Amino acid sequence: MNKFHLAQVNIAKMLGSFNDPVMKPFFDNVERMNAIADSSPGFVWRLKDEDKEEATHLFKEDNLIINLSVWESPKDLFNYTYHSGHIEVFKRKKEWFSKLKMLHMAFWYIPEHTKPSIKEAHNRLMYINAYGETPYAFNFKNIFSAEDALDYKPITQ
Repeated sequence: MNKFHLAQVNIAKMLGSFNDPVMKPFFDNVERMNAIADSSPGFVWRLKDEDKEEATHLFKEDNLIINLSVWESPKDLFNYTYHSGHIEVFKRKKEWFSKLKMLHMAFWYIPEHTKPSIKEAHNRLMYINAYGETPYAFNFKNIFSAEDALDYKPITQ
């Protein structure tokens, strides 16, 4: 059987622009957060800054940031999110980001040695917002297996 990894996307709407002083403490921590992710058990890949411009066009939002990464398993992503130095910054998110009306995070499985695209991430977020958590797009509340995802037929419009 092929091996699969977990792709994850999350988006956030900043309270200010990239140059706004309110965002400075967040951006002062980005390099450190990336270093923690890069060295975390189970980390595979993350979208680099130079590739993120496409997200603003897809989501049609100003002051939007996107995080797209790949992990060996949901457990590895969970441990990074809630049991590493990342949590210190995560707890302060209300200082920098407004609450979105839509679900801001989605997970899905991809074949090992592949990378998700921003367009695919956008589609998974739109799917979870339209249909709820399924093996096609889910989050920490309902973690599905790669086998569940392989057997699932997404709803098409």
